[in-house]
Amino acid sequence: MNKGPMIYHSLKDHVYNYIASQIQDGTLLPNDKINEASICSQLNVSRTPVREALIKLASDNLLEYRPRRGFTVKEIDTPKKLEVFEIVGALDGLAAALSIDHLTEEDFTKMDELIKKIDVSIELENYQDYQKYQTYFHRVYLNRCGNVTLKEQLISLQDGFIRQTYFSDDNKELYAILHVMNEHHRHILKLLKQKKKADVQLYLQNVHWKIEYPEMI
Repeated sequence: MNKGPMIYHSLKDHVYNYIASQIQDGTLLPNDKINEASICSQLNVSRTPVREALIKLASDNLLEYRPRRGFTVKEIDTPKKLEVFEIVGALDGLAAALSIDHLTEEDFTKMDELIKKIDVSIELENYQDYQKYQTYFHRVYLNRCGNVTLKEQLISLQDGFIRQTYFSDDNKELYAILHVMNEHHRHILKLLKQKKKADVQLYLQNVHWKIEYPEMI
């Protein structure tokens, strides 16, 4: 009885992630129309999970529905993004503090390995990999926070508003900024190992997620 709904939900999630990734990596741009038939063909799925995914994407602020046009990529202005980053910083800081008593040496090793992969991504100017690995880094402690609602809310905000790659007219500036961000990751890991709950919470909220270059987000 439960097998059907589980498979259907999985298909919807698959479609959701496919479209969201195209928005976040710049393949789909603001005001672009979503071609439902093309998605069905590319993913070899029926229209039902595609439609369900589009409705969910609209509720998560990635898309908007326009009469006679269908679903289009929603354009989010910078002030709105800055507001979201403030919330993300607060939630991520809380998640880190909650995770401290549950993190293992294996978790610390994984985070250290991800920091090294981020270094390589920066050197190669592969900013999609940079974003992928830094997301994995933060998810290590998020997965240990023990608060399902916090985790769901944080991931929803990040998936809906945080671009999954970086752009800048000044490559040298971008290179330097991302190096600084990865030094943040090293400091976060240090604080987590030292079990400094208040320090890591405040650092994530007031330093790591503070946006000094809004044109990049």
